[in-house]
Amino acid sequence: QVQLVESGGGLVQAGGSLRLSCAASGLTWRTLAMGWFRQAPGKEREFVGSITWVGGTTYYEDSVKGRFTISRDYAKKTLYLQMSSLQPEDTAVYYCATSPYGTPSALSSYDSWGQGTQVTVSS
Repeated sequence: QVQLVESGGGLVQAGGSLRLSCAASGLTWRTLAMGWFRQAPGKEREFVGSITWVGGTTYYEDSVKGRFTISRDYAKKTLYLQMSSLQPEDTAVYYCATSPYGTPSALSSYDSWGQGTQVTVSS
C-alpha cells in the first residue's frame, strides 16, 4: 500500500515562501507521476502541478507558473512543492498524490492521497 505524508504547511505573510514536503512509502512501478492539489475553504479541490517520477518532467497550472516549483528526491522518495510570492488566494489545504499516468491533472487520475497540510497566507 502507498502512504503519503505531507508536511511544511503553516502561516506566512503575503509575499513570503514555504516549502512543502510529501514523504512517500510503498511506491511501485505503477506510479509514473506525483502531483500536488489544493483545496481552499468552500472550493473544490484543484490541480496545482505534477512531476514524472523518473524523468522529472513538470506540469503546472497557469495560476502558479513562475511562483511554484515541484521537485522530487528519487532516492528519498520525497516530493516537494516550493512556493514563493504567496498571496492570500493561495490559502488552502495542500495534498500530494500518486498517479499511474505520466501527465495527470484530473482528480480521477490519481490513486493515493496524503492527509493534507494547511497553508494560510495573511495579507
